[in-house]
Amino acid sequence: MNSLRVSHYLNSVTLKRDEVPDFDCYPFSIPAVRELKTLEFHPKLTFFVGENGSGKSTLLEGIAERLGYSIEGGTKNTNLAMGEYRSPLTSRLMLSKTYNRPMDGFFLRAESYYNFASIIDEIGNTWSYGGKSLHQQSHGESFFATLLHRIDGHGVYLFDEPEAALSPQRQLSLLVRLHDLIDEHSQFIIATHSPIILAYPDAWIYQFSESGIERVSYEDTDNFQITRNFLRDPQGMIRKLLRREDERGF
Repeated sequence: MNSLRVSHYLNSVTLKRDEVPDFDCYPFSIPAVRELKTLEFHPKLTFFVGENGSGKSTLLEGIAERLGYSIEGGTKNTNLAMGEYRSPLTSRLMLSKTYNRPMDGFFLRAESYYNFASIIDEIGNTWSYGGKSLHQQSHGESFFATLLHRIDGHGVYLFDEPEAALSPQRQLSLLVRLHDLIDEHSQFIIATHSPIILAYPDAWIYQFSESGIERVSYEDTDNFQITRNFLRDPQGMIRKLLRREDERGF
C-alpha cells in the first residue's frame, strides 16, 4: 500500500440537499453552500480559498463538527470542555470515509485560538504543547508550538486561516511542517488567504465565490493574482488605490 492511500481518511463531503429546510436561510443561502453537492478531498492536502463571507470557514466548521470537534478548535476531548454547539449545516453534511482510521486529529482555528489556549491552561495539559503555557508565548509562538508538539501525524487536521498567527517566515516553516506530517500519513483541509501556504505542491484548491465552489490552479486563485500584481508594481498599485475618489471612478 503506498503512502497516498495510507494518508487518505476522508474521501468527500456531501450536502444532504433533501434535508435542507430552506435555501434562503443562513448558512444555506451562502452561494457556495447553496450550490454544494459533493466535494472531493485530496488524499493529502485540500485548500479552501475565497473572500470573507464566501462560506469556506462555514463549511470547514461543519466538517469539523461532523468529525466531533468543537467550533472553538482543539481535539475531540477539548470539545467536552468547551460545550456543545451544532451549526445548522453540520447535521446536513455527510462525510465519506475510507477504511483507514486516523490515529490523531485536530481543528486549529486562528480566530478562537485564545479560547482554546485558556482551556488548555485550565485543564493543565500544557505538556502536550511543549510544556509551556500557550498564553505565556506570543500568538505566533503559541500557534507554532501546537503545530510542533501536539500534532503528531497519522491524522486528519483542519486548519482555519493559520496565517493569521504567522509571519511570512513562519508560514514558510509551516509548509515544511505540513510536508513532514504528510509524510507521516496525515490529511489536511485548510482554509486560507495566504499565497505562501497555498503554494504547497500538488494540493487541490477550491475557490469559493458567488458562483459556488470551483476547483482551480494555484495561479488562477485571486490570492495569487492580487499578490503577484501588487509585487510587480507596489508603488503604482498604492498610487492607484490612494487616488482621490473622483479620480478612481467610484
